[in-house]
Amino acid sequence: MDVSNTSQSDTKITVNVPKKVKKNLFTKLLITFLLIGIGLTLFRFFILLPARQARIQLPTQPVERQDLKITITANGKIEPERSINISPKNAGVIKSLLVKEGDFVKKGQIIAYMDDSNLQGQLTQAKAGIASAQANLQKLKAGNRPQEIATAKAQLEEAEANLRKLITGNRPQDIAQAQARLNRAKATFNQAEAELKRYQGLFNAGAISRQDLTTYQTNRETALAQVKENEQALNLLQIGSRQEDIQQSKAKVKQLQESYNLSKAGSRKEDISRALAEVNSARGSLQTIIAQINDTVIRAPFDGVITKIYSEPGSFVTPNTTGGATSSSLSASILSLNTNNQLVANIAESNLAKISLGQKVNLKTDAYPNQIFIGKVSQIAAEATVEQNVTSFEVKAEITSEKKSLLRSGMNVEAEFEISQKDNVLVVPTIAVVRESKGTGVYILNDDRKPIFLPIKTGVVVNNKTEVKSGLNGNEKVLLSMPDASKSKSPPRGLFPPRN
Repeated sequence: MDVSNTSQSDTKITVNVPKKVKKNLFTKLLITFLLIGIGLTLFRFFILLPARQARIQLPTQPVERQDLKITITANGKIEPERSINISPKNAGVIKSLLVKEGDFVKKGQIIAYMDDSNLQGQLTQAKAGIASAQANLQKLKAGNRPQEIATAKAQLEEAEANLRKLITGNRPQDIAQAQARLNRAKATFNQAEAELKRYQGLFNAGAISRQDLTTYQTNRETALAQVKENEQALNLLQIGSRQEDIQQSKAKVKQLQESYNLSKAGSRKEDISRALAEVNSARGSLQTIIAQINDTVIRAPFDGVITKIYSEPGSFVTPNTTGGATSSSLSASILSLNTNNQLVANIAESNLAKISLGQKVNLKTDAYPNQIFIGKVSQIAAEATVEQNVTSFEVKAEITSEKKSLLRSGMNVEAEFEISQKDNVLVVPTIAVVRESKGTGVYILNDDRKPIFLPIKTGVVVNNKTEVKSGLNGNEKVLLSMPDASKSKSPPRGLFPPRN
């Protein structure tokens, strides 16, 4: 490098670059510009052009054929077919409880026992009462024993003999014996009186004491009494039996005769009938006690699920209305039992004619969003309900799905009642149907990929699909959205009500 002609006012620098260095620098610059050009070209063809093509490409969907199910949708709730509060027939204390909430029970299954200790004592008494009544009945049917009949006969014969004796009177021999006894009594009296006279003289003479005299006086009085007694006995024998005694004896004979006849005849039919009635009454009492004991065994009246336990063992419960819902009603019950769940939905009056028994129903619930449950209409209310000036009818449906146990009482569900079905019909997305001044139709792309309008006749709309009755042959692709140019020339699109 050379530097010359330097002064204080102006300095000039001169640089000499070799030619080889200049050539290399030019080559590098040329390569840089080529790379930039290639990059811009690649960016245009691979990024800008596809993006532009994407902007001008319109979304389409082919016309297709489908089976359309015509349905009515309604909100409903899962409720049990039957729901009761179980309580005993008679008030008492719960002895044991065999189930818990959520258990499934079969009809007739034992779910609880009531305390029956008092009834067991009454059962023993009732059995003893039957045994006593049956023994009395058997005795009456068997009649009297031979020994009893023989005793009755002997008593009758004895009474008859006494009666004959009274009627016949006393025999001469009996009178003679009485006369002889009277004569002996008189002789004894005469002797006693003679002795009394002799000893009376001795007493008057002072030879004996008064005590000795008193003894002879007593002997005389005794002998006199014997005389009078024998005189009366002789008189009675001479007179004969009194009519009163004869009548009394006859009455006794008659009484014993009837007793004897009854002994031979056996028990009366009336007595047997009364004894039989007593046996039946005792059996009735026993059956009542057994029924009360059976009532202490609480059984499930139908298949169902235990939804709530209200009382525990040791609690005192009383008979209660099965459907009671008040707090006092529930506290007196043992538990709540629900049977199979069902759908309960309200159908608008305008749609009621489209609902029929046995009609299929599809159920959806938020608890199982990917699960569809199947049912069939089992009952249609005979009377409408009006809420907020809206008239509707309650419709119940039996749930027939195998997984119906997943549905629980109180769940909210969406019910679709299948009205009819159209098979193999042309459908387009409902969003593709537009309303133009020329009528209802869809837009499709022509060969130049420009949208053109085709008028169509629509049918029903099901699940965002619209039936096409005419206007399309099934090979078209309809536009789902319009380009900006078309939108500026066409009125806004919208959904149309179904046309039947």
